[in-house]
Amino acid sequence: MNIIFGPIHSRRFGKSLGVDLSPSKKQCNFDCLYCELDPADTIGEYDDVLSVVEIVSAIKTALIEHSDIDVLTITANGEPTLYPYLSELIDEINLFRGDTRTLILSNASMIDRVEVQDALMKFDEVKLSLDCASARCLKRLDRSDVSIDVDSIKSGMLEFWDRYDKSLVIEILMVKNLNDSSDEIGKLNEYLMKLRPTRIDMGTIDRPPAFDVSPVSYERLLEISHLFDSSLPLYIASRKKSDMKSSSYDEEEIVKTLLKRPLTMDDISVLFDSDSRGIFDELLKSQKIVEVETNGVVFYKVTK
Repeated sequence: MNIIFGPIHSRRFGKSLGVDLSPSKKQCNFDCLYCELDPADTIGEYDDVLSVVEIVSAIKTALIEHSDIDVLTITANGEPTLYPYLSELIDEINLFRGDTRTLILSNASMIDRVEVQDALMKFDEVKLSLDCASARCLKRLDRSDVSIDVDSIKSGMLEFWDRYDKSLVIEILMVKNLNDSSDEIGKLNEYLMKLRPTRIDMGTIDRPPAFDVSPVSYERLLEISHLFDSSLPLYIASRKKSDMKSSSYDEEEIVKTLLKRPLTMDDISVLFDSDSRGIFDELLKSQKIVEVETNGVVFYKVTK
């Protein structure tokens, strides 16, 4: 039973050690179409529960072997906030983790519950999924349990973010013909303008999914990013499948592009040809463009 996995090297989080709270099987209140795990009935609570002692012992052993870990990432074959002893677990981890940061990856389904919020408050960073802002989309794409309500998720996120003073990252996974319509994106944008998290990561399918669904291209992700308000700290997290040819941009076009959406160096490497990069570098030198770091990701934006 592999409670620990990794380490994984992440540009955003550093050297991460994964902790799986449900290593024996999938235990989740979502059965997402894009999940790489086999389909399974949704559940409201774990029926196979590891003890806090087992998990803590595994973490301590792993930290002896990997003493240079930057972050402990709490996750699960399913949903980690369904683990009934999450609060006690993070209390124990915080006693010995030292300078190692803690991160939890959650589908946000339980975020309206005060006891879950209380547990998440003890993490250094919280990453919540929000693929859909409408009930219809949530049922079609995330195939949520009957007990889950999208409005409760949204109100719970707002309540939690009002209490939490650390780093809140929202993750959106775009799936072709399911949540990439202008209507659904408009609803997401409207909500995220209220929430205004630390950062928004938007990606697409990059592992074989359990169901016959398709990713969107990087080009489409870029188009979608322009449908969100440019003040939102949105990071395009997937470029692997891009076969987009870099293009020639003059100074005015570069400025217009960055006004629509601040870009990372990865985006710039995909979009700009060598001549355009030269113009970009000059704009950066003259401080017409500036670097802004948002929770480990450097964006380039036009100086106001």
